[in-house]
Amino acid sequence: MTRWFVFTLFAAGCSCGGEDSDGGDADSDVDSDSDVDSDSDSDSDSDSDSDSDSDSDSDSDSDTDTGVGDCGGIATFADGIEPTTEIHVATDGDDGGGDGSAGSPYATIERAADDLAPGAAIRVHAGTYAGGTYLSDLEGTADAPIWIGGAPGEDRPVISGGAEAIHLTRVRYLVLHDLEVDGPSANGINCDDGGDYGNVDATRWVVFRGLSIHDVGSGGNQDCLKLSGINDYWVLDSQLGPCSSSAIDHVGCHRGVIAHNSISASGEGVQCKGGSADITILWNTFGDGVSRALNMGGSTGFEFFRPPLSDAEPNVEARDILVLANVIEGWDTPFAFVGCVDCVAAQNTVIDPEHWLVRILQETVTGGGYEFLPSSNGRIVDNVFWYARANIVGKDVNVGPDTAPATFEWSNNLWYAHDDPGNSEPALPVAETNGVYAEDPAFTDAAGGDYSIDPASPAAGAGIALPDGAPGDFVGACWADPPSIGAFEGNPP
Repeated sequence: MTRWFVFTLFAAGCSCGGEDSDGGDADSDVDSDSDVDSDSDSDSDSDSDSDSDSDSDSDSDSDTDTGVGDCGGIATFADGIEPTTEIHVATDGDDGGGDGSAGSPYATIERAADDLAPGAAIRVHAGTYAGGTYLSDLEGTADAPIWIGGAPGEDRPVISGGAEAIHLTRVRYLVLHDLEVDGPSANGINCDDGGDYGNVDATRWVVFRGLSIHDVGSGGNQDCLKLSGINDYWVLDSQLGPCSSSAIDHVGCHRGVIAHNSISASGEGVQCKGGSADITILWNTFGDGVSRALNMGGSTGFEFFRPPLSDAEPNVEARDILVLANVIEGWDTPFAFVGCVDCVAAQNTVIDPEHWLVRILQETVTGGGYEFLPSSNGRIVDNVFWYARANIVGKDVNVGPDTAPATFEWSNNLWYAHDDPGNSEPALPVAETNGVYAEDPAFTDAAGGDYSIDPASPAAGAGIALPDGAPGDFVGACWADPPSIGAFEGNPP
């Protein structure tokens, strides 16, 4: 497990608290949502093959306020670095006659990108621009990144329409920030490795920050943010959705942090598949979704895995995906472990799932000369499940074939069926340790969407410290020792 990457990113100063295969229901196979993933990424990834910042002041201009406390900060490679050059883009600019200065801006991001060098920032001024921007082979450095985004102190510029608003391929040390994407027919923003699947440096060190991506697609496999073959990246402080498919779709991505985002009205929230690993998803709000809020794994065509599949060792759809301290409202299920190995759902507050409490599935199985490990060694720990018993259809936990549910750990979760408290305890594949059942977590204002708790809540102090958990709760408060169950600390130190 490669956790050094994630936890060196959190701001210092936190004194946080530490740490057999079943056939599913009769509807398990029918409703395993394999059709959602059955494109196997062939349509969304093939476009990458065919085409193949927020800096310190811009961050302050994002209209997404993180509002985090002492244990909720995240650092990136671009922190504390100022651009040395600015290249301006405006709706009244001129690609032929402009020079990119504030007084003589270019008209398009593509033209401005021709002038990019390490340390430069493209400042896109407020207004509406046509989608369809394609940018490749942009490279900053650790000491001199490049930035593309809205101008400080102005409204976000709107990238409207087009097949894809922006497509980035083979980029390094890049910050894409403070942009609004509205109404593309395919993906909103697509960032990939240009089909160089075995090259871990093809697209690396990228920050997506302060974005608003919405009304994406026409009902098919079109994602708000499509990431393929990216390593060492962040998605921060953004609003994602509605979009036809996933808010964020990962294929073969590694060492990522998805934090402080609002994700809504999508087929799936965040999906990590195609060999994705070491991705931490924390402090996000998931609301108004259709299928799986967190899809840890999935179904991917063999040719799209990053790194390429091994015929000598077992393969996985996903590994070491951490889902921590999020608030998840609605969706068919909050957590789907789908061919995911060593994945974790911990410290989350789950509100009214609409079908299953958790799903354990396998959509990619051994065959074609490749061995795949089953969904196994998952952990579901320190979560609050506040749900309507009437909404849970069939089994509480939907276990599909070719999985290893007996290897999962269930510990210190609070389960409360608010419409039938006496029937709160779920039927789990294996016995839970230190579960809390039929006790109202006593949210501050559930009707108003405030799921914080106070010291009198049965969730307060009832959790277990997690070495690989979130360093703080949903609002950045440090965990007590022992910590509370759920996304909110009831006894902040």
